[in-house]
Amino acid sequence: MAEQKRDYYEVLGVDKNADEATLKKAYRALAKKYHPDMNPGDQEAEKKFKEASEAYAVLSDPEKKRQYDQFGHAAFDGGAGGGMGGFDFSGADFGDIFGDLFGDLFGGGRRSSARNNGPMKGANLRTSVRITFEEAVFGCEKEIDLTVKENCKTCSGTGAKPGTHPETCGKCGGKGQVMFTQQSFFGTVRNVQACPDCQGSGKIIREKCVDCHGTGYVPMRKRYAVDIPAGIDNGQCKRLPGLGEPGTNGGPRGDVLVEVIVGRHPIFQRQDYNIYSTVPMSFAVAALGGEVVIDTVDGKVIYDVKAGTQTDTKVRLKGKGVPTLRNKEIRGDHYVTLVVQVPDRLSHEAKELLRKFDEANDDSLNAAKSVSGLDKGNNEKDGKDKKKKFWK
Repeated sequence: MAEQKRDYYEVLGVDKNADEATLKKAYRALAKKYHPDMNPGDQEAEKKFKEASEAYAVLSDPEKKRQYDQFGHAAFDGGAGGGMGGFDFSGADFGDIFGDLFGDLFGGGRRSSARNNGPMKGANLRTSVRITFEEAVFGCEKEIDLTVKENCKTCSGTGAKPGTHPETCGKCGGKGQVMFTQQSFFGTVRNVQACPDCQGSGKIIREKCVDCHGTGYVPMRKRYAVDIPAGIDNGQCKRLPGLGEPGTNGGPRGDVLVEVIVGRHPIFQRQDYNIYSTVPMSFAVAALGGEVVIDTVDGKVIYDVKAGTQTDTKVRLKGKGVPTLRNKEIRGDHYVTLVVQVPDRLSHEAKELLRKFDEANDDSLNAAKSVSGLDKGNNEKDGKDKKKKFWK
């Protein structure tokens, strides 16, 4: 029993009112996914590719689409030729689709090959530098050491042994590209790729320079000064244009990307362009008001604390934060959290004064005694009695 064909609209995943552009987009996605050259040896993928191709060949042709919409698959049961179920692909136009498709599969489009053979910028080099919190805030200058490629002085960058010259590649005739044909489901397809003999350069070096081994470049250790801008944050990069790897076919050099690693600060924390810190204050200052000393990146400042200030009160020091990268004159703020510091050691005199102070106010030390009928949950004797009752 012959296998029943799926609906062509279902195969492409479109509705019956789909226009030509929608059909082409849907088929191109399926063709790229299931093409036999992308799935060598996969019979199921080849089957789906042929199924999608048959569906597109019918639905993209107005007359065949009209017949299919009226009679379904029965309209083509008598067809001859290749394809699924004897369907004839001879009238289908796949030129524009597979011109792009094979370029994606094999990198073979003439336009992409021309770009690959033209001047190309060199690769970027990456390194890192460590700086302090303050250096990140105000900027600094650091030095980095890098190993970079420079033109070989022995061969003047040609890669050939002194006294010899690179020869024109016989395979590509100096073009750097070769054309090859490939058999596909739709016949013979021409593609262009970089010449495998000269790697796209169009030149063959018979006798290589002993210093650069035919590359035309030698590694050199160099030191560069890096200007770290004020306001840079951890993980951000400073770009040094034109100091990276050499380009190919006359292309410019790449860049050097210097990643900044900012060390942790014992007091300050940063978020965007704002700085955060915590400052202790005594109970006397919090209750009566007074001055506290606050450390900032600009130095120490005196801040007047109002009487009755509670712990965890936040204070804003405007313009004492981190400068912005676009304009170092514009800075964030410094937010300070004031925390009441409780002394862990008091003299006998200080304790007596504190008791008198408490009695003069709300007598908090004796507040629990004024409430009758409550047990002391932390009493040692009470705890022992409860333990005896438990075991008893």
